[in-house]
Amino acid sequence: QVQLVESGGGLAQPGGSLRLSCEASGITRLIDVMGWYRQAPGKERELVATQTRGRDIKYSDSVKGRFTISRDNAKKTVYLQMNSLIPGDTAVYFCYVQMWRMSQSQDNQDYWGQGTQVTVTV
Repeated sequence: QVQLVESGGGLAQPGGSLRLSCEASGITRLIDVMGWYRQAPGKERELVATQTRGRDIKYSDSVKGRFTISRDNAKKTVYLQMNSLIPGDTAVYFCYVQMWRMSQSQDNQDYWGQGTQVTVTV
């Protein structure tokens, strides 16, 4: 059974930093995509950043230049370094993993963590 365990959320002041971690278990091969989404109250879940096993990285425009995603394939862990935080970053952050299908008869598999709260306030 695949499990994603997040850590590192919490409270920060504007301009501050936080680092999120997410460790995946129950996956025996190299993880294809790891990343982060977030959901603020009353809003839809949105992409923050993703990184493929080929190191291709995608960021949302709202976090470019402030957040950095990285991953440790051996540890099956993805990180999100969040700098220059603003109140608009307040949300529940969800770890995301996608495993690409191995054959045309299969679908890609998406997995989600339970979420970790990030609150940015004075």
